[in-house]
Amino acid sequence: MEDYSSKYGECPNEEGCPVAYTLDIIGGKWKGILLYHMIKQPVRFNEFRRICPTITQRMLTLQLRELEQDGIVHREVYHQVPPKVEYSLTPFGQTLIPIIMKMKEWGEQHRHQTLVRS
Repeated sequence: MEDYSSKYGECPNEEGCPVAYTLDIIGGKWKGILLYHMIKQPVRFNEFRRICPTITQRMLTLQLRELEQDGIVHREVYHQVPPKVEYSLTPFGQTLIPIIMKMKEWGEQHRHQTLVRS
């Protein structure tokens, strides 16, 4: 594997590089949550706003665009009135389902532990 440079810094060894790549794709506060909600079915933009009421419209748009650019999410525009846009996982995005589900399981098991932040 070639050296991989990301927003997480240079990767000096081969083992860390795949992790940096994965974090570049699904890292951040919202991407994992958005992907989780697309596992079973396509989701409309305003549904995401209801699911994640604290995300701003700008941030939601940015996160969905990045996932679309990375080939993880497909954006389907239905030309009707009122306009309808749905987001779904691409076949490439579906390869992340086991990772997202493991994150869900880990969160269920450990969410009652107190987080210590400095």
